[in-house]
Amino acid sequence: MRRAGQIGLVDFPQTDLARGKRRPVLLLARVPGPHRDWWVCMFSTQIAQAIPGFDEVIRSGDSDFAASGLRIESVIRIARVAVVEELRLIGTIGNVAADRLARIRRRLVDWLSAAG
Repeated sequence: MRRAGQIGLVDFPQTDLARGKRRPVLLLARVPGPHRDWWVCMFSTQIAQAIPGFDEVIRSGDSDFAASGLRIESVIRIARVAVVEELRLIGTIGNVAADRLARIRRRLVDWLSAAG
């Protein structure tokens, strides 16, 4: 069973909705309603592209890095979100710590609230 905080694999779409490449995604929350859809955000190994104070970098020395299943340090691109049908998730590789998930959700909500 999927749960928020897990890291799954999905063919994440490009911004032009062309088929993307397979990459890890963080499961943020299950979308309400009858469908088994998940709100996710993508990971990238391009740490230099992280937006300071917004995106979340997971480093090899972090307490939850081993549990993440990631092979190298990565950035969680908080604004790169999508809704993904659960059947499109190609398994899970790990999870992030509860405090990291809460921090990411808070940043996302704060950003959306201020975007007015």
